[in-house]
Parts: sequence; C-alpha cells; structure tokens
Amino acid sequence: AQTKTRARDLSIPFEGNPGLLNAITDVKGVAVGQTTLISGEGKLVVGQGPVRTGVTAILPQGKEFRGRVFGAWYSLNGNGEMTGTAWLEESGCLGTPILITNTHSVGVVRDAVIEWNIKRGLGEGYTGDSSLPLVAETYDGFLNDVNGFHVRKEHVLQALEAAASGPVAEGNLGGGTGMRAHGFKAGIGTSLRGLDSKDGAYTVGVLVQA
Repeated sequence: AQTKTRARDLSIPFEGNPGLLNAITDVKGVAVGQTTLISGEGKLVVGQGPVRTGVTAILPQGKEFRGRVFGAWYSLNGNGEMTGTAWLEESGCLGTPILITNTHSVGVVRDAVIEWNIKRGLGEGYTGDSSLPLVAETYDGFLNDVNGFHVRKEHVLQALEAAASGPVAEGNLGGGTGMRAHGFKAGIGTSLRGLDSKDGAYTVGVLVQA
C-alpha cells in the first residue's frame, strides 16, 4: 500500500477528517482489486510490447453484494468511454462493479465482468439475469502497447477476485500502470474526507486513475 509521504504528512492543511486509511475503502463495504501487467523494454513492437497496463476494479459493496446502490455519472471533458452509463442515468442505481482499464481494452473487460457477475448470480435489470457493468477507460498508449491487446479475461477476473477492503495500493499499478498526466508519470490514487456536520456529515471517498 501507500509508502510515500502524502501532503497531509507534510503539514499541508486539508478540511475534513481523512479517515483511518485515507482511502475509498474507508467507506463501509467498498472493496478495490487490481491487476498490473508490466513486461518488455525498448522500442514499441505491436503485439509484443512494452506492456504497461492493467485493470482496477471497485466494488461498491464487496463481492457478495446482490443489491443496488444509488449512483450517477458526470462527463467532465466530453471524452472518455464508459460503458453502462445509459442504464445508470436511467435507473439512478448501480448494481455491478466499476472497472478501469486502457482505451482499447474496454470491450474485453466488459465481457469478463458480465461473465463474472452471471456466474455469481449477480445479474440485474428487469429479468435479474442481465448485466450492464460500468467499464471506463483512460489512454495509456504513450507508454503501453495499447494496440497489442494485452489485457485478457483472466486479468479482469484476477482484479475482481482480489478486491478487498483495507489499504489501497497507489501509483504505478492496475489500470493506471501506463498513465501519464501533463508530462508527469501518473497512475492510481485514492483519498477520503469525512465532512463536518455543518456540511452534511457525509463521507466522500475517491479513487482516481490520472
């Protein structure tokens, strides 16, 4: 899990209580699992590498949850594929995990989580046996062989099965393995704030793939 010094450790002030772990998993029931794929060096050879990618899975109420929670989505910049948003917006509820991967692996990740849901009896919708999971992308093609399609079904299942509460590993892993932002190496990050009663006493947990 986190080993580097964080801003709060440097006495940079933030409002609110960061919680025990200062992570999205401080929210009761939330579990996170990740699969990281790193191999190869040097010049890009499509289909061979270098590979710098992976999958991050966020389970709103853990692996055994079979209900739905309130949910919504918002597009900040008008870009970024995310499956399942039409049903989320229409119903206002979320009944599946949320997964994050690279742009060209959204399809295989979606198919894998549907299979995982059905095998575990986690269907939703009107008949109870359909599944419209949320799978979101960010582009890692500057550092990863994105057209080599290295994310496979087994990698998705590994992330889902590894999902747990407790500390969340951050940095160069999961879906964030090949990420960069404004020229800097980026990746996975998480934080949490417990708001004061005057602000509603809400607990707000965040996981970011930057």
